[in-house]
Amino acid sequence: MPSNNYENFDNMETTFRKSSVIQERLGLVSSHMYKQFLDYQHATINTAEIFSEMIDNFKVMADTFKQSFAARGIATQNIYVEHDKDKTVVIINILWHTISLTTRCNFEPQALFRENKPPFFCGRIMALNGNYNDIAEGVKSRAEIMERLLDKEVASLYVPADKSQACIFKIKHLTNREFFLNHTDASIEFVIKVVETICGGGVYHDERQRKSFSI
Repeated sequence: MPSNNYENFDNMETTFRKSSVIQERLGLVSSHMYKQFLDYQHATINTAEIFSEMIDNFKVMADTFKQSFAARGIATQNIYVEHDKDKTVVIINILWHTISLTTRCNFEPQALFRENKPPFFCGRIMALNGNYNDIAEGVKSRAEIMERLLDKEVASLYVPADKSQACIFKIKHLTNREFFLNHTDASIEFVIKVVETICGGGVYHDERQRKSFSI
C-alpha cells in the first residue's frame, strides 16, 4: 500500500514537470503568434486604406485617359473602372489593356523574405496583367488561386503594420530589387508604375517565341 502511494507521488511529480515544461514552451510560442496576429491586424487595416486610395486613383486615371483619347478622336467606352463591394479587387480597362489589383492574397499572417534581413511581416497588394475575375474563375483552393495570381503578377506592394515603416514595392521582373514608398505616396506611385509597365509596352504577334516588349 505505501509502495502505491510513492508511485502515485512520482506520477504526480512527473505530470507536474511535464505540465510546467509545456506551459513554458508553449507560452513562448503563443507570445510569438500573438505578436504576428497583431501585426497582421494592423497591416490588414493599413493595406485596406491604401487599397481604397488606389481605387480612387484608378478612377482619376480612367478620367484622364478618357479626356486624352477623346481629344484624339478615339472612342472611350472601353476605358472604365470596376470593383467589388468589399473593395478587395479593382479592375481598370484601358482600351485593349486590363489591369487588376487585389488584396485577396492575405489569408494569414505572412512575411516578405529579405536576403540577410529579418522577415518583414506585412499585407500585400498584387497587381495583375488581366481581369481578376477571369484569372480566378473556377479556382478551388488557396494554392490554386495563388498559383494563378503569381503567374499574372506584374508587381506587389507590401504594407507594414507600422505606418512609420516604409512600404516595399517589388516589380516581378526585377526580383531582387526593393523600392521604398511612404504610406502617403504608396497608392499613387504604385498604380502609376503598374500602368506605365503594362501600357507603356506592347504585345508581339504570337509566333510561340516572343510575348511582349517595353518602350
